[in-house]
Amino acid sequence: MSTNLLECVELATGASPVASVIWLHGLGADGNDFVPIVPELHLPPALSVRFVFPHAPIQPVTINNGMRMRAWYDIAGADLNSRADLDGVMRSQAAVEALIEREKSRGFAASKIVLAGFSQGGVVALHTALRHRERLAGVVALSTYIVQADKLAEEAAHANRDVPIFMGHGTLDDIVRYEWGEASRRVLEANGYRVEWRRYNMPHAVCMEEIGDIAAWVKKILGAKV
Repeated sequence: MSTNLLECVELATGASPVASVIWLHGLGADGNDFVPIVPELHLPPALSVRFVFPHAPIQPVTINNGMRMRAWYDIAGADLNSRADLDGVMRSQAAVEALIEREKSRGFAASKIVLAGFSQGGVVALHTALRHRERLAGVVALSTYIVQADKLAEEAAHANRDVPIFMGHGTLDDIVRYEWGEASRRVLEANGYRVEWRRYNMPHAVCMEEIGDIAAWVKKILGAKV
């Protein structure tokens, strides 16, 4: 694994964090994209969390006429089967694994680390978490889908077979279609995963109702006293 860590934006909700959330942005955005959500979560003072927002590498994206932008992997076409460059997904998986190791070196057990992601970032968060060899605290997967569903049973790590998963998706999403998210949820449940599924009347975005649901879920899995 490379020792070159991705550049990140970091924000802690209080002194002496007790948990970490590594949150991956979507295509064409950067690590600053979800920073404004942190205060909107209204986490209790007793639950100090370090949020880590990495910047994806800049690379050409085929579906956007080869334009160079921040991306976790290339996208070849608009349909689900040709959407994800699997080599790129695995490179991003390795980069996120390096960030997990860095958080562990800062004093967090894997069981206090949440992986979160939106759209492309959600793909990588799910792909990484389900294969990670130590039990994580949970996964937040927003407006996203699962890749290599047919290989999940053989590649999944036993340690995260019971990892809590929060999935939220907009019913009006015309970028990552709602039915892709719902199909991914069914794949996860068929493989025995616990999925908290939420649907929202929104496009490819995040809404205040969803932020509230994420906050409640984070407090629950991290054992916050509210």
